[in-house]
Amino acid sequence: MHNQAPELTSSLQAEIIRSVAIALDEDIGTGDITAQLVPEGELATAEVITREDCVFCGKAWVEETFHQLDENVEITWNISDGEIAHANQILFTLQGNARSLLTGERTALNFVQLLSGTATVAAQYAKLVAGTDIKILDTRKTIPGLRLAQKYAVTCGGCHNHRIGLFDAFLIKENHIAAAGGIEKAITKAREIAPNKPIEVEVETLEELDQALAANADIVMLDEMDLNQVQSHLERRQFKAELEASGNIHLQSSAMLNHYKSILSRVSIGALTKHITCIDLSMRITPDS
Repeated sequence: MHNQAPELTSSLQAEIIRSVAIALDEDIGTGDITAQLVPEGELATAEVITREDCVFCGKAWVEETFHQLDENVEITWNISDGEIAHANQILFTLQGNARSLLTGERTALNFVQLLSGTATVAAQYAKLVAGTDIKILDTRKTIPGLRLAQKYAVTCGGCHNHRIGLFDAFLIKENHIAAAGGIEKAITKAREIAPNKPIEVEVETLEELDQALAANADIVMLDEMDLNQVQSHLERRQFKAELEASGNIHLQSSAMLNHYKSILSRVSIGALTKHITCIDLSMRITPDS
């Protein structure tokens, strides 16, 4: 399997530069004193391998790390974002000043282990709905400052992005509904504020579902609702809105989603970016003779 990695947007490119600079600054501080054990002009080669199978993600972050540290470091790639890597596979090779390789090691690997972990989990979820029209979506439950990075990794794993933030789509939840005076009033106001933005409403009961459909919401999020009950309730009914399942959905329960493909087109899962286990990576360096 190879999921085609999307183009890096200008916003993501700016985030990469910014986040790498922050990561290097917090790690290096006033200087890498341990790297000074190595002679200043020493050249070396380093191989980065994965200790486990994964979907790789993080190429641009590695390149930016060494670009900011030492532009003379050369990187040879054996893999691209979205490709499967197998345990003990060499992902990439670094050649250059030994001090630079040692100083940049942890920053580069931190980004790759996190983003590859995210992409790997996304691929596991995507596999469960393969062959259907159901899209698995991420949420805003991301690591602060790395939202675009994680959302990019989700797409490398074959899943899809929900809204990026609070600015690009409405998501009207329980508190919004209460403060606005009801579902219909909230949707009407949303169309006045931004007519071209998607409007999604979160509902918890069949009554609220009916209200959201009647008010012509674009998307209705079924928050921890009994999907069997929803499917029976909507049987032989016509509606325009997309239905999205959400809440307490994990890999085991996702296997049942195919049963609801007649009503569902979207499933949002916070675990794509929230419950991430980083991929085990290792770098081995050898001085050039």
